[in-house]
Amino acid sequence: MKRAILVNGVPASGKSTVARALADRCGCSLLALDTIKEPFFEALGSVDRDLNRKLGRAAYAAIFDLIGAFPDGMVTIVEAWFGFQPPEVLAGHVARAGLGAAVEIWCHAPPEVIGARYAARVPLRPPQHPGLDYVPELVALAGRAQPLGAYPLLPIDTTAPLDLDICCAFLKQAGFPVD
Repeated sequence: MKRAILVNGVPASGKSTVARALADRCGCSLLALDTIKEPFFEALGSVDRDLNRKLGRAAYAAIFDLIGAFPDGMVTIVEAWFGFQPPEVLAGHVARAGLGAAVEIWCHAPPEVIGARYAARVPLRPPQHPGLDYVPELVALAGRAQPLGAYPLLPIDTTAPLDLDICCAFLKQAGFPVD
């Protein structure tokens, strides 16, 4: 059976940090939306917000197509903001990938912390990502964003130190083969 650990949260919520730490600790493969999307930024050059969103949707589908090609028994960490698409889109991807089980790790922080994190990383990211003008929109989004609610859930406040032992205990309780 294929399994997925869905590391979810708005941009700058700490998803990448949590996902990488889990992948390193558990020895799982990691597929991140930006890792799939950003090479296209480089190849295409100028990308406006509409094209960025289209590339995001394509990367989202590609992640689950890749999982579908993985062998049974594989545990994959998927790092993305899952709230940018309707829930039925994710349900379709999960079914198409042949996932037998999934859990959600919800990364969150106060909206003003998320806004500050995003603003600090704007100069470090490819310019095709939204810039500083996105911060007020992101802060509002962070104030209303919620976990998926469709899978066993572990919320993580990313302003606190990450406790990987708690994460691993949650995964084991959900039947995931992790150490």
